[in-house]
Amino acid sequence: MFDDLRPHLAELRKRLGLSVLSVFVAFIIAFTFHNAILTWITAPLNNALTQVGRIIESQEKATWTMKQEENTSKTPAVKAAEKLQKNLYEAAKAADPKLAPLLKNAADAARILDDTIKKRDHNSARPNQHNFEGKITTHQVGGAFFVALKVSFFAGLLGAMPFILYQLWLFVAPGLYSNEKKMVIPFVVGGSLMFFIGVVFAYYVVTPFGFQFLITFGSFLYTPFINIEDYVGFFTKIMLGFGIAFELPVFAYFLALLGLVTDRTLIDFFKYAIVIIFVLAAILTPPDILTQLLMAAPLVLLYVLSIFIVRMVNPEKKDDEEEENDAEAHENESTQNALPDELDKP
Repeated sequence: MFDDLRPHLAELRKRLGLSVLSVFVAFIIAFTFHNAILTWITAPLNNALTQVGRIIESQEKATWTMKQEENTSKTPAVKAAEKLQKNLYEAAKAADPKLAPLLKNAADAARILDDTIKKRDHNSARPNQHNFEGKITTHQVGGAFFVALKVSFFAGLLGAMPFILYQLWLFVAPGLYSNEKKMVIPFVVGGSLMFFIGVVFAYYVVTPFGFQFLITFGSFLYTPFINIEDYVGFFTKIMLGFGIAFELPVFAYFLALLGLVTDRTLIDFFKYAIVIIFVLAAILTPPDILTQLLMAAPLVLLYVLSIFIVRMVNPEKKDDEEEENDAEAHENESTQNALPDELDKP
């Protein structure tokens, strides 16, 4: 038995080796552009930080305006300062010419005191302003270098994806018929395209909503200092998760082509697939319901699309087989009934 598996294991080792080599080559190329790649990766986070800062600033301005309107009545200190100022000016007009300048200076001082009290009251009415200064930081000596390695590996994996899919096809191809082997180009092109669509969907749809929600939550109390190492790992997990999830129609198509699944198989498994999809969405996305739904909803739609694709490639033939069996049984019954009549003839 092991002798029969040995050629397959050798072939698997060869395909895995070539796939790893392609990722390594793509990694070296991507490392030379790691600054541009890192800028692309951190763009959603920077946009979220900027947007949250604007939200906080607008809410603080609205709160301060409301507080200012509510406190239009003068405080006792302001009233006393205004009264002192008025009385001093009147005394300066009626006083002796030698005393008038002194009273006028005292009235000016009272006016300055009045302005100071008003400014103090306005500032006290304004809430403590939250200085939103969200930043992307690193807490390691070689943090920037390791981040460059991570983003380069991620970019290299994306760049090598078509070649990896091609190697996967070459490993499966020996067990296929000649007409099935011709599907290598649709498999590689379709698989790569769906993977990139999943990454683009996660980048432009999921991350803006998810990051803004997570940063906004609690930002009035805490200033976010995002660790770049954690963020890159978090980001790549989301991108790879969506990329792999969007491969569902492609793998369903080729499993149906091989006769391993039918549309009835996927329909019967649908209720379990819903649970698995939401569990995967909870694992691969941030811990908030919004991004989980943004991943689970497309997966459900892709699963339904896979059912229609499989129906066109390998539909369930149970009903047709039953009709053929019923027809054969009817013919056999007719033949058996006819035999006694023929035997009775002289």
